[in-house]
Amino acid sequence: MPSDMNSALVWLKRDLRLHDHAPLHAAQGARAAAALFVIEPAWLQSPEFSPSHLHFTLQCLAELRRELAARGLPLLVRVGEVPAVLQQLHAEWPFQHLLSHEETGTGWSYQRDIAVGRWCRAAGVAWQEFPQTGVVRRLRSREGWAGRWAQRMDAPLLPAPTQFHTAAGFAGAALADQPDLPTLARLGAGPLTQTLQPAGERAARATLLSFITGRGRDYRRALSSPLTAESGCSRLSPHLAFGTVSMRQVHQATEGAMASTPDRTLAYALHGFAGRLRWHCHFMQKLEDEPEIEFRNFARAYDGLRPGDGVPMDEVHAARLQAWCEGRTGFPMVDACMRSLCATGWLNFRMRAMLVSFAAYHLGLHWREPGLFLARQFLDFEPGIHWSQMQMQSGTTGINTLRIYSPSKQAQDQDPQGEFVRRWVPEFGTPDYPAPIVDEKSALKATKELMYGQRAKPEARAEADAVQQRHGSRKAGLPPSGMKRSTGRSKTPAAPSPQGELF
Repeated sequence: MPSDMNSALVWLKRDLRLHDHAPLHAAQGARAAAALFVIEPAWLQSPEFSPSHLHFTLQCLAELRRELAARGLPLLVRVGEVPAVLQQLHAEWPFQHLLSHEETGTGWSYQRDIAVGRWCRAAGVAWQEFPQTGVVRRLRSREGWAGRWAQRMDAPLLPAPTQFHTAAGFAGAALADQPDLPTLARLGAGPLTQTLQPAGERAARATLLSFITGRGRDYRRALSSPLTAESGCSRLSPHLAFGTVSMRQVHQATEGAMASTPDRTLAYALHGFAGRLRWHCHFMQKLEDEPEIEFRNFARAYDGLRPGDGVPMDEVHAARLQAWCEGRTGFPMVDACMRSLCATGWLNFRMRAMLVSFAAYHLGLHWREPGLFLARQFLDFEPGIHWSQMQMQSGTTGINTLRIYSPSKQAQDQDPQGEFVRRWVPEFGTPDYPAPIVDEKSALKATKELMYGQRAKPEARAEADAVQQRHGSRKAGLPPSGMKRSTGRSKTPAAPSPQGELF
């Protein structure tokens, strides 16, 4: 970044924090600076958008605007398409530099970034993007990717900015007169229907601290059941999705807690959590490398096998999709998980996987429409992870084992006393509860014949090799988590997690 920046505009997206924020850190060196967040119609109109996403964003912006104002940096919040907003601001204040984080997002955000780049070139504005996660732009090969991830995650954290030079040359009242943040109603986003966890950087830091200092002690056992996962999981996923905490902050705090705590049970639990952090960017990298996986199968050998994938959805499958979305399939664990998710915006991973598996293997649905519905329910919707997992749990990657979850077994294993089902499906066991919409045995027999039959074809096996080469995990070649820092204690690591050292 040039040391003689005259004017810089920080474009905030899914990075709503002060700490470990490269664009804000760089903007401190500008002679005049301002920050901008744009509420984009393309986002509000996208099929994955939810009022919950906007509500959480506005809560984050309210806190961040106050913190930045105290440091002399005005945060502008505008509604419109980004190139048009930039053009208007540039006419009032001809900033020379645009600073932002890289983003691995959905198709509309990808196209928007192309348009922003085109505008910057035409306007003579230098746009610099900074990495925010372990995702690598224009990656040629997955070989060695793990080492690059580790290098980024172990780099020093950037301190919160202390003071900015106010963009006093900004014409008019654009900076001096900041209107209140818009409301959901004013933006036509619809009402908030979910009860969400607290938003903002302070909430993110408190959530992280509580997890690594004790709340995560039972993480490995608690993460599978929707009863125990609610408090036993980190609950950081929305904060990572909206950027109120950086992945590097979470990684380093976890490693530090593992190395310093005398509680070896807690250290063992955090070791498992650290392994899952490594997978976060692994799945996002897939979408970065191949944006088309948001819309089409990883392995084209599976095209057209299910309704909704180039094949019109008939009335039977449309009715199944609706029942699944509404939590009235007649499978109580499935319905309880869906109702809980729709009410709170969060569900633990195993139950998410069960919902997708059920839609794909029991109901015979292609992943795209169920995926859009889930994206609207997940407060922590992260496109790269979401669409990779939708395909992985639906069996269309070509390289992963078909994971078929039995709802009855999951109920027996994760809710043996029926507490979760009774909470969310109170009518279960009464005449008001529907019968199962499919016969489980015959549905699974048909889907296994279909999927395994397709996998056995030579063209499918050949394509799987290509998918593995481009997207598959590699042995990391890194030291196990918790062994990098010297604490004066024994360096014997906790038992390794099979997934934790893979990418």
